[in-house]
Amino acid sequence: MPQEPEYIPQRAMSIHAHPDDQEFTVAGTLAKWAQAGCQVISITITSGDSGSNDPAKNASYKPELARIREGEQTAANAVLGIQESVFLRYPDGELEPTLPLRKELTRLIRLYKPDVVVTGDPQGVFYGSGYINHPDHRAAAQSALYATFPSAGTRLIFTDLLAAGYEPHNVKRVYIHGSEKADTWVDISQTINLKIESLKKHVSQLGDWDPEELIRKWAADEGKEHGLEYAESFKVMLLVEDEDAEARGKD
Repeated sequence: MPQEPEYIPQRAMSIHAHPDDQEFTVAGTLAKWAQAGCQVISITITSGDSGSNDPAKNASYKPELARIREGEQTAANAVLGIQESVFLRYPDGELEPTLPLRKELTRLIRLYKPDVVVTGDPQGVFYGSGYINHPDHRAAAQSALYATFPSAGTRLIFTDLLAAGYEPHNVKRVYIHGSEKADTWVDISQTINLKIESLKKHVSQLGDWDPEELIRKWAADEGKEHGLEYAESFKVMLLVEDEDAEARGKD
């Protein structure tokens, strides 16, 4: 599809596995959209309750860590201009792309009716030679994609949702980050500071580490071949033609 760096949805839904996944990956784009008036809904499937290797901690710490990380995510969302934070509280590290999870995401898509869903690439396993993608990331991405299509827009999938009043909704676009087949680069030069600030809210995970240098390097690498100082890249699936584009095609 042609590059459309200025596309701004009216409503977008970000779906990720853990607190901080969104900030590491797509926060610059979400902040840019929010500044332009887009309503952004942030869905975090687990609360990151396994995110500690402190030998002094055991299973009894998990509920406290979940509360801490939900608070960090809510604070990060506030930095980005996201006012709607939803936590599904699935067990961290045990996420599977199950039908109940897909149904819950389908319900949320039908409820909020986003133009765009933003999520990861379920096919991404190896990144470079030093990172194996977390299985929760892949499970979240697969569930988000298939909730978006076909489940959210197909009337007779999950008919109990229909009976409960959740009418079908067709998402226009899916923005998939972490794809080796990126075709869209969003200029985040004006919002990278917000991305960094939002990531720094995740104190329980960062500790004393300052992520700024790494985030700027990643964003510069994404943008350099496209004339952008800083960028985030996506594979964009265009599921529904915009009304304006349809009208132009009829002229």
